[in-house]
Amino acid sequence: APSAGFRVTAVRREPAVRLQHGVSGLEPLAWSEDHRVSVSTARSIAVLEQLSDVHSGGQEMVIHRTAVPAPAAACLLKVGPKKEVAECKEKFANSMDPTVSQTFMLDRVFNPEGKSLLPMRGFKYSSWSPLGCDANGRCLLAALTMDNRLTIHANLNRLQWVQLVDLTEIYGERLYEASYKLCKADTPCGELGDFAEFQRRHSMQTPVRMEWSGICTTQQVKHNNECWDVGSVLLAVLFENGNIAVWQFQLPFLGKESITSCNTIESGINSPSVLSWWEYEHNNRKMSGLIVGSAFGPVKILPVNLKAVKGYFTLRQPVVLWQEMDQLPVQSIKCIPLYHPYQKCSCSLVVAARGPYVFWCLLLISKAGLNVHNSHVTGLHSLPIVSMTADKQNGTVYTCSRDGKVRQLIPIFTDIALKFEHQVIKLSEVFGSVRTHGIAVSPCGAYLAVITTEGMTNGLHPVNKNYQVQFVTLKTFEEAAAQLLESSVQNLFRQVDLTDLVRWKILKDKHIPQFLQEALDKKIESCGSTYFWRFKLFLLRILYQSMQKAPSEVMWRPSHEDAKILISDSPGMGSTEDDQEEGTSKQASKQGLCDTGKGTDIDDTADDSLPQSSDVGGREPMEEKLLEIQAQIEAVEMHLTREHMKRVLGEVYLHTWITENTSIPTRGVCDFLMSDDGYDDRTARVLIGHILKKMNKQTFPEHCSLCKEILPFTDRRQAVCSNGHIWLRCFLTYQSCQSLVYRRCLLHDSIARHPTPEDPEWIKRLLQGPCTFCDSPVF
Repeated sequence: APSAGFRVTAVRREPAVRLQHGVSGLEPLAWSEDHRVSVSTARSIAVLEQLSDVHSGGQEMVIHRTAVPAPAAACLLKVGPKKEVAECKEKFANSMDPTVSQTFMLDRVFNPEGKSLLPMRGFKYSSWSPLGCDANGRCLLAALTMDNRLTIHANLNRLQWVQLVDLTEIYGERLYEASYKLCKADTPCGELGDFAEFQRRHSMQTPVRMEWSGICTTQQVKHNNECWDVGSVLLAVLFENGNIAVWQFQLPFLGKESITSCNTIESGINSPSVLSWWEYEHNNRKMSGLIVGSAFGPVKILPVNLKAVKGYFTLRQPVVLWQEMDQLPVQSIKCIPLYHPYQKCSCSLVVAARGPYVFWCLLLISKAGLNVHNSHVTGLHSLPIVSMTADKQNGTVYTCSRDGKVRQLIPIFTDIALKFEHQVIKLSEVFGSVRTHGIAVSPCGAYLAVITTEGMTNGLHPVNKNYQVQFVTLKTFEEAAAQLLESSVQNLFRQVDLTDLVRWKILKDKHIPQFLQEALDKKIESCGSTYFWRFKLFLLRILYQSMQKAPSEVMWRPSHEDAKILISDSPGMGSTEDDQEEGTSKQASKQGLCDTGKGTDIDDTADDSLPQSSDVGGREPMEEKLLEIQAQIEAVEMHLTREHMKRVLGEVYLHTWITENTSIPTRGVCDFLMSDDGYDDRTARVLIGHILKKMNKQTFPEHCSLCKEILPFTDRRQAVCSNGHIWLRCFLTYQSCQSLVYRRCLLHDSIARHPTPEDPEWIKRLLQGPCTFCDSPVF
C-alpha cells in the first residue's frame, strides 16, 4: 500500500461532457498546454477548452466547446500518375492470385473509400504542439485521420478551426519528385505494376503516429549579414515502413510558407507502433532524439541531427532501451524530464505501456557516458493498458485499462535507479460502473480527464453506449494554492487547472481562506512580481462573484415583463409593490452577472444564503462588504495598470530618439501617473523626468479621427473628445483604438488594437503581450 503522503482523493468535477459520436483510434484523449482537451471521434475531433472565468458565478467548470470536422473526401496517397494508379488498382482487384486480390481489396490504405466495405471516417490520433506556435501564441493541433491524412489546424478566432497545411499531400509530392527514393544513392525503384512496389510506396507514406518537439531556436542571416534568432518547432512523423519524417516549421506557423525543411530518417524497426521525443539538458547542452517502439516489443532511441539549431547535440548512434522480441506491443511512450536528488543532475524517465505492464527506463549522463537502467512494473492491471498519461511536473504516471481502474505510479529515486509506488483509483466509486477508453492529465496535474461509457449492470452489458468526457480532481485546494504561490511559471493562464480548483473552493465557501490571504500578502511584500498582484485580483473577483445573487430566471429565456406590469398596474390587485421590487431585483441580478465591475445596485445583489437578522440589518453588512471588495479590486487594477504604464514608458524611452516618432500618448500617460498625490514611486518619477526632458515641452497629443479634436488622457479604459466621441483604449499601449476592429483578451477583461505595418518592432512586441489583469492571450 502507498504511504499516506502519496494518497490521492479523487472527487468528481462537473460537468460531464457528452460526445456526439463514439471515440476512435488509439490514445483518443490529449490535453494541451493551453488547457484544451482533444477527443478523437468517428466524425470529428471534439475540443473542450477549460476556462477559469471570473465573470461566472456557477460552481461548475466553464468549458468552451469547438470541433475539427473530418474531411468529406477520402485521402488517396500519391504513389504515381493517376492514370497508371487506376490501371494498377483494376489489375490487382481482378487478379487471379487470391493473395493479391484479397490483400488489395481488404487493405484500407489502398481502398479508403470503402466500396464494399464501410468508409473510413474519423480520426486515428491527435497531438498538441507546445505553447506559442500559432499566430496567437497558442498550441497547434496535428490531426491524423483514419484514412491516413495528416493535417495541422489552428483555432485563430476561438469559434472555428482552420486547416493550415496538408502534410500528407506535400510529402507525397516530394516522394513523387524524388521517384520514391530517400536518397540519390538508393537503387532504382521497381515498376508500379509490381504489387510489392505498390505496397512499398504506400507504406512509406502511411503515418502511424506524430509528435511535436519543444520549441528551439534557429539562426537566420539577414541581407546585411546580421544574424537573428527565429523560433522553430519540429514535428516527427512515424511511417508504417519504419521511416521517420522530421518537419521543421518556423514560428509562428502560418501555413505552407512556414515549412523550413523535411528530413527522413530510417529507424530500422519493423512494425513501428509509437513515437516520442527525447529531450535532455546536461550542463547547458541540449540533446535530442526520437524514441520508437515496435508492435513486437523493442524500444530504442534514434539520433536526430538538427541543422542550424542553436545549442542542440545528438547521440552518435542509436541506443537500444529494450531489445527482446517478446510480442508485447508498445502502445504508448512518455518521456519525463526529472532531477536526480542523489546524483545532483537532470535525468530522463522513459515510460512505455506494453500490454498490461509498464516498462520504464532511466537515462542519466555522467562522466562515464550514458547510463541506462530499465525494468518492468507488473501486477498493475488484469487487462492490457489502453491509455497512459503523465504529469511532467513531478513525474507521476497514470495508466488505465477497460475495466474502469486507473493506476497512479509515483517514481521514487534510490541510490542506483528508482522504484515506483502505485495505488489504484477506482472510478466506479466516483462515477459508478463505467468502462474507460482514454485518460489525460491536465498541464499542472490538477485534473484527470476520462472518456467513459456505461459499465455492466446486473451482469449485463448496456444496449447503447454513451461516450462522455468526465473530470476527476487529483489535487486538493491546499495543494493547488501552494503550487500557485510557489509557481516558477508566474502566469495565471498557464495554470488554469489550478486556478479553477481555487475558484471552486471560494465559490463554495464564499470567503478566501485565511492562510492563502496571509501567504499572498507576504509574497507581495517580499517580491516585486506583478504575478502575485494578478493572483490577488483573481481571488477578489471570485469572492465578489460568490456574493452575487444568482439570477432567478434562465439568462437566455425571453422575459414576459410587459404582462407582469399590466397585471400589477390593474386595480384591485394586491402586493403591487412586492411585484415591482421582485422585477427590479431580477433585473439587477442579471446586470450584476453580466458586468460585475460597473457598480451594480448592491442592495439587490446580496446573497440570500448568508445569515440575515432582518431585511435592513442583514443587507447593510453585505452592502459594506461588497463595496469594500469592489474598492480593493479597483486598487489592485490601478496598481497593475501603473506597473504596465511604467513598462510602456520604459520601452518609449529606450526605442525613440525623440518621442514624436511614437504614436503612444507619452505625455498623457506621464500626467496620469503623476496625477495621484498618494502615488509615490521613485522609479516612475525618475523615468518620467527623463522622458519629459527628451520631449522638450512638446505634447504630441492624439486626435479624434471623426472631428480632429484632441483626445485627452483622463481614463485608462477610454478616450472622450470634446464633442463626445468615445474611443476605447488599448490596454497594451494605451493608444486609442480608432477603428471598429480590435482584439479582446480571452476573459474579456480588456481590448487591444491590431498591429499595423507602420508600427516599429518594439510596439509590435508590446502588442503581442497577454492581458495585464488575467494573463490570458488576446484574440
